[in-house]
Amino acid sequence: MALNYIWIALFFIGFIVGVIKLIMGDFETLPAMMDSTFEMSKNAFEMCLGLTGTLALWMGILKIGEDSGLIKRLASFLSPVLTRLFPDIPKGHPALGSIFMNISANMLGLDNAATPIGLKAMNELQSINKEKDTASNAMIMFLTLNTSGITIIPISIMAYRAQSGAADPTDVFIPLLLTSLCSTVFGLIVCSIYQRINLFNRYILLMFGVIAAFVGLLFYAIHGMTQEEMQHFCRVLTSVMILGAIMIFIFSGFLKKINVYNSFIEGAKGGFGVAVTIIPYVVAILVAVGIFRASGGMQMLQELVESGVEKLGLNSDFVGALPVALMKPLSGPAARGMMLENFTHFGVDSFIGHLSSIIQGCTDTTFYILAVYFGSVGIRKYRYSVACGLSADFAGVIAAVFIGYFFFG
Repeated sequence: MALNYIWIALFFIGFIVGVIKLIMGDFETLPAMMDSTFEMSKNAFEMCLGLTGTLALWMGILKIGEDSGLIKRLASFLSPVLTRLFPDIPKGHPALGSIFMNISANMLGLDNAATPIGLKAMNELQSINKEKDTASNAMIMFLTLNTSGITIIPISIMAYRAQSGAADPTDVFIPLLLTSLCSTVFGLIVCSIYQRINLFNRYILLMFGVIAAFVGLLFYAIHGMTQEEMQHFCRVLTSVMILGAIMIFIFSGFLKKINVYNSFIEGAKGGFGVAVTIIPYVVAILVAVGIFRASGGMQMLQELVESGVEKLGLNSDFVGALPVALMKPLSGPAARGMMLENFTHFGVDSFIGHLSSIIQGCTDTTFYILAVYFGSVGIRKYRYSVACGLSADFAGVIAAVFIGYFFFG
């Protein structure tokens, strides 16, 4: 329901702003808004179409893991932690393995790899959902962890900074890691309060300890490296993890003497169907965002916030990165465009450039994820999922501002 109101508000506010500008003699805004509807519709379709190949690949790989029993064994190994975060999922259910793999892909900043795995997990969660049109607690917890966007190796952010001529593209590595941890922990806490889950559990605390140890080892490994060596190390590490995962799945099928090729084909067939299913949801979100942005509503909101911050006597330098923060929950490509615009306008190594990079990487596209993931399984009642996702986003942005000032202010 909350997404319904937000979607309508984006249209109405954009239209009202456009009409006001027309009355004031601006004859370009309304045509720009109209052009935006066609452009964003096209972008939404192309985005879903481009996702088809990735969906087919990973759904095929996951089918091999399912037929070989690897996902079941993985879920069993992780069950002490996952069953406490997802108490409604039966022990040993393949959804637990898919959830873990999706979160792992997100931690590596691999959006294209994470999405099809996440859609696979949503289909598995829907199979045990008693109310097929209503989001279950497990779905909401899963999407909260997804939208909070914990990132250990921000490959894409470092790549964009390098392309924009940053002196050190990797200098946002630690700030981004700390910020995404803040958003994930806060989102997890909020969702756990809604679902009355006790996080002070030895298995959950052990999980956080393992993550902390991995981060510490990673920092130790990259200590003393030049920026080129660090980027190369991160790319190699990511490649090893992803290709290694694929080979493990294929080898598990070989050991179990299943027809690995046929299993892959059977799973991959579902990729096109899922891509077609999510097109309407993606079109709805991106068109609304495009109208709001083309109307100038985003710019007006930014100016309003900047004025309010200055009246409070606070430093308003961070407001220049606000468009990235506002667009991020709605559209990843739009937020990325805002970040790149800030690189051009303010400079990639400016405070705004650094802060935009941190905000872009610290959370994920909440409304896009909710629309796509819930849309893929026919969920219409989102319950408190929007509140949990936006709570994580808000915590991430607040943490990004403070951490940005600490490192680059």
